[in-house]
Amino acid sequence: MSSRNFEFHLPLSPEELLKSGAVNQYVVQEVLPVKHLPSQLKAFQSAFRAQGALAILEHFDTVYSILHHFRSIDPGLKEDTLEFLMKVVSSHSQELSSILDDAALSVSDRSAHLNALKMNCYALVRLLESFESMTSRTSLVDLDTGGKGKKARAKAALGFDWEEEKQPILQLLTQLLQLDIRHLWNHSVIEEEFVSLVVGCCYRLLENPTIGHQKNRPTREAIAHLLGVALVRHNHMLSATVKIIQMLQHFEHLPSVLVAAVTLWATEYGMKSIVGEIVREIGQKCPQELSRDTAGAKGFAAFLTELAEQIPATLMSSMCILLDHLDGENYMMRNAVLAAMAEMVLQVLNGDQLEEAARETRDQFLDILQAHGHDINSFVRSRVLQLFTRIVQQKALPLTRFQAVVALAVGRLADKSVLVCKNAIQLLASFLANNPFSCKLSDADLAGPLQKEIQKLQEMRAQGRAAAVSAALDPEEEWEAMLPELMSTLQQFLKLPREEVEPQIADTETAEEVKGRIRQLLAKASYKQAIILTQEATSHFQECEPFSHTDLEENSFLNLLGIIFKGPEASAQESHGDTAPGLTGSEDSPEVSQPEGSQKNDELVKQEMLVQYLQDAYSFSQKVTEAIGIISKMMYENTTTVVQEVIEFFVMVFQFGVPQALFGVRRMLPLIWSKEPGIREAVLNAYRQLYLSPKGDSARASAQALIQNLSLLLVDASVGTIQCLEEILCEFVQKNEIKPVVIQLLWERATEKVPCSPLERCSSIMLLGMMARGKPEIVGSNLDTLVKIGLDEKFPQDYRLAQQVCLAIANISDRRKPSLGERHPPFRLPQDHRLFEQLREMVTKGFAHPDPLWIPFKEVAVTLTYQLAEGPEVICAQMLQSCAKQALEKLEKNATEADPKETVPTLPTFLLMNLLSLAGDVALQQLVHLEQAVSGELGRRRVLREEQEQRAKGPKEKNTSSETTMDEELGLVGATADDTEAELVRSICEKELLDGNQVLAAFVPLLLKVCNNPGLYNSPELSAAASLALGKFCMISAPFCDSQLRLLFTMLEKSSLPTVRSNLMVVTGDLAIRFPNLVDPWTPHLYARLRDPAQQVRRTAGLVMTHLILKDMVKVKGQVSEMAVLLIDPVPEIAALAKNFFNELSHKGNAIYNLLPDIISRLSDPEGGVEEEPFHTIMKQLLSYITKDKQTESLVEKLCQRFRTARTERQYRDLSYCVSQLPLTERGLHKMLDNFHCFGDKLLDETVFSAFLSVVGKLRRGAKPEGKAVIDEFEQKLRACHTRGMDGMEELETGQGGSQRALSAKKPTGIRVSRQQALTSVDSDSDFVTPKPQRTNQRRPNTQQRKSKKKVKVVFSSDESSSDELSAEMTEEETPKRTTPIRRASARRHRS
Repeated sequence: MSSRNFEFHLPLSPEELLKSGAVNQYVVQEVLPVKHLPSQLKAFQSAFRAQGALAILEHFDTVYSILHHFRSIDPGLKEDTLEFLMKVVSSHSQELSSILDDAALSVSDRSAHLNALKMNCYALVRLLESFESMTSRTSLVDLDTGGKGKKARAKAALGFDWEEEKQPILQLLTQLLQLDIRHLWNHSVIEEEFVSLVVGCCYRLLENPTIGHQKNRPTREAIAHLLGVALVRHNHMLSATVKIIQMLQHFEHLPSVLVAAVTLWATEYGMKSIVGEIVREIGQKCPQELSRDTAGAKGFAAFLTELAEQIPATLMSSMCILLDHLDGENYMMRNAVLAAMAEMVLQVLNGDQLEEAARETRDQFLDILQAHGHDINSFVRSRVLQLFTRIVQQKALPLTRFQAVVALAVGRLADKSVLVCKNAIQLLASFLANNPFSCKLSDADLAGPLQKEIQKLQEMRAQGRAAAVSAALDPEEEWEAMLPELMSTLQQFLKLPREEVEPQIADTETAEEVKGRIRQLLAKASYKQAIILTQEATSHFQECEPFSHTDLEENSFLNLLGIIFKGPEASAQESHGDTAPGLTGSEDSPEVSQPEGSQKNDELVKQEMLVQYLQDAYSFSQKVTEAIGIISKMMYENTTTVVQEVIEFFVMVFQFGVPQALFGVRRMLPLIWSKEPGIREAVLNAYRQLYLSPKGDSARASAQALIQNLSLLLVDASVGTIQCLEEILCEFVQKNEIKPVVIQLLWERATEKVPCSPLERCSSIMLLGMMARGKPEIVGSNLDTLVKIGLDEKFPQDYRLAQQVCLAIANISDRRKPSLGERHPPFRLPQDHRLFEQLREMVTKGFAHPDPLWIPFKEVAVTLTYQLAEGPEVICAQMLQSCAKQALEKLEKNATEADPKETVPTLPTFLLMNLLSLAGDVALQQLVHLEQAVSGELGRRRVLREEQEQRAKGPKEKNTSSETTMDEELGLVGATADDTEAELVRSICEKELLDGNQVLAAFVPLLLKVCNNPGLYNSPELSAAASLALGKFCMISAPFCDSQLRLLFTMLEKSSLPTVRSNLMVVTGDLAIRFPNLVDPWTPHLYARLRDPAQQVRRTAGLVMTHLILKDMVKVKGQVSEMAVLLIDPVPEIAALAKNFFNELSHKGNAIYNLLPDIISRLSDPEGGVEEEPFHTIMKQLLSYITKDKQTESLVEKLCQRFRTARTERQYRDLSYCVSQLPLTERGLHKMLDNFHCFGDKLLDETVFSAFLSVVGKLRRGAKPEGKAVIDEFEQKLRACHTRGMDGMEELETGQGGSQRALSAKKPTGIRVSRQQALTSVDSDSDFVTPKPQRTNQRRPNTQQRKSKKKVKVVFSSDESSSDELSAEMTEEETPKRTTPIRRASARRHRS
């Protein structure tokens, strides 16, 4: 077919070129076989060299055949074809640039070039797409095989690197489209199919997921430029818009790529209108449709968000189209629109020089952002807070909105979503870091200046108002206004007969003063009084102007009043009849007063601005203070990221000088023990940032500031706080983060080389002791110095300093039990070391003086002696003997000096208290010494001895005894030896320590006498010391403990001193761990303290029971309901403790589920439970731990069956409330329907009915269509029972009367739980037995309840019942007998 006689039509598919169509349409004559293709390609190349680009007209079939056989031909041929076609198109492009300008181009030549252009472009584009398809398939194969060597495999498949070839081809096509090729077509209109052919390859390349990779950036840019040329020169905008929308919906990798392209078109190609078209298409998408098409919504959202970041000004004009999506269901679209608004606020609508329209737009955007801070979706709320954080960080938030956005952030701190809380904390931190008010935000510092400036402003305003009033009112005008009323009053006055009135003018008053009074009366409209006073003045001041020559005629009197009111200027004007002076004054006055007035106005405006600034700063600081209270409660959340944000927030708040920040900085200390490495590291970083890098002019000044800051943390710090700080400092010391100059300065303060107060000296020693835990040599190398500092012989002794010295010295040795593999003996000092001499001296000398600090000191001294001394029992025995000798000497001295009539000598209470306290400390430390130091040393020596024996044995002797070898392999030899050592220590404790020959045994009778006679020894301090000492003695020996348990629990129940009860709660808790079988029968008495009237005792009991229950040291029974009652304790700390207990208990399998029936029974018992509202609070918390479906179903069944045995309406309501709080499922509903007969008759009660209706409401919310019928049936049954019960009330009452009487006759007596009853005994309540469902139609209450156990009665006699020895023990028959013992896990633990 001659090139002059055909027309090449661009086909929709390659097969169309094989079919004949219209007249003169080009048709491929023959698809050449593969073997002929190389030779035909060479022929084409020869023709190209001869004819140029028009050679394609004769050889298109060759190119078509190569495309047809593309998958099967040789890679080299593919590469040659691509290279050759690029050369052909490039040549044709250059040729066209000169031909198109030729006006004399013939029609045949134009047609030939048009056909060649179409053929060349078609061939090149199809070849490009073929290569791209093959590359995509190769990439998919690489994904399956792991992707290694992907680039090499692709190169092997194609023969070259295809990625590098794309850009030149696209640039070539771009160059071609930039030519004015439309002249090749008739009517100079380029056909749409040609443009679609060229741009289609661009969209095909964009579909490749790898197009977004960094290595493909040149290709992306080339595509963008090619499409940009098509948009500008070939009217491609409508098609591009549709294609972009489609691709965003289907390809998640394209939003960022298309944003870059659209940005290029809008900026470099001036095609801003395409942005509006794309946004219009997105805005017209139905929000309901997008809620179903999540992939499309995600693509649109990402596109809008990134587009707003790139060209916010262009996008802003189209924002109104997107507002409908803010009300749509898809949260991603809402986030995208809000993010776009934020970008416009940041980049376009930022600054103080905005026009009014721009300011209104900005305010609208900010209003929308604030409104969506309360969005129903937590991701939107979180996104809003993130956007506000950026706005605040870039200082784009107007000051007028500061308070509103801060209030939004504070409100979101209580959000249920962890992500929202985290972002709210970040936003508040950004507000702090970028606040425009002050670097120090303290309420106290701001309140004073604010009040002062407000007062100053009020004074300035008052002065301004007075000046304005005086300037605004002209006396002449005011006189004219009052003249009619004044004239009327004067006429009435003159007509009335004269009355005698008291004189109103004093003798000392002058005429000017009277004139001033008359003027004031006229100004107040007191006309009659003014006339009377004027009349009297005319007679009193006849010689003074203007009162002289005045008669009582109306006109002359009015003239006189006018002169007085208007002043002397008016009389001058009237007398001269000339207004010139007045005019001159009125002209001159503004010239003088105008600058002064404007200056005062400026000062007033400045003052108003200052007051507004201070008010904003004060409000901001108050909001920060409010936020601190909320955020501090989030410090112990389960989410690590939230805790880290809280810690960072408090660091920032502390740096801004907010006083309450110190509370948060201290509160984060216990997090140093967190198991999460991230939280622990966050705490370390916080303290590193706050304390290790203080500002100072020199290293010494910085060290001084560091020590001062750490010392402030120690002020009023608890023991727990000090331990946490010690752990942090230990970490810093071990990492060498604390500089030597700090330690040097601490020693200087401790040795008083640097002037400091006693408290500063004490804190320095505390800090040295903490650091010694990380590096013992800090204290170990200066041991003698420390002894000299705190334990010298000066008097009176500073026991607080001495105590801290002892604690610091204790850190030079490891307090833990030595391991068996330890080669070296533990660190000990000889008995005659100066340290122990000084300790013994201080303890014995201070014993006889009533210093309250002596008791904590001697406890630390005894502990240190047992920790570091060789043979510490000898030293402590000497201490005890010396103190006891002093007490006896004092007793003998008092006996000789006392009245002979008094038969019993007395001893000062503090001496007896000190003696018993010292004995208790020695007893406990002796026990610890035996079980840790002695036992550990025995084990260490045994291991060393065995190793020596093994080395001493020859190789033959080692194999002689197979039985011994087997025992050694099984570890039986070591276990037996461990048991032997433990048995030795136990026998020493039980048989020797409290034997009559030992020092400690001598104190037992005295101790028991004091404890058994609280009426005789009634000092609170003595009672507390004696009870603690008795507990410590009981820790030593099981037989002694068994014999004194009755006394201990009697004191625990009966003592009127909360301190004693609290101490004994701790003691009995320790005894429960050491001798569990002995304490187990007394467990109810431990639970009883949870309802103690004293806050201190309840708190201690809660802590002790938490440890015992969670460590499985006591049996968890229904009495755990006493812990549940603490959830509503009026003291927040106790309520938090109880909540923490149940949180931990919920992690122990099904513990709470198993306990719930008993808890519900006890708490809803009318005789021993709690009120209805507190019951709801408790059960809402406990039932929140029931999350498993099986547990819920089982619990629903049990609760429904409980309705049958409930005795009161209150119990009905309680049970129905519990059912309503469970997370019910469809299976749970079936359980309720199966047991409907149990509670159907209770639906008479409106509260019960409402509770079950709420269950129906919950079930409906998550119900499936097939389950709604069952829910409807259940609701109909509920309503039917409720209505029928109301109609047939008499019948129901008759039917239920007998059963109710039967139940009420057999009510079990419960525990009366009244907080007013100080110390109640606990009886063992009968267990609640869940009845089995009755199969018969007759409904009878189950009266087969378990017989209640015999109650343990505790009878207490009055303390004042006897003046002699008063017994406080229980009788023998009142003592609980042993129950089933608790098995211990290890034979090495303490045995009872």
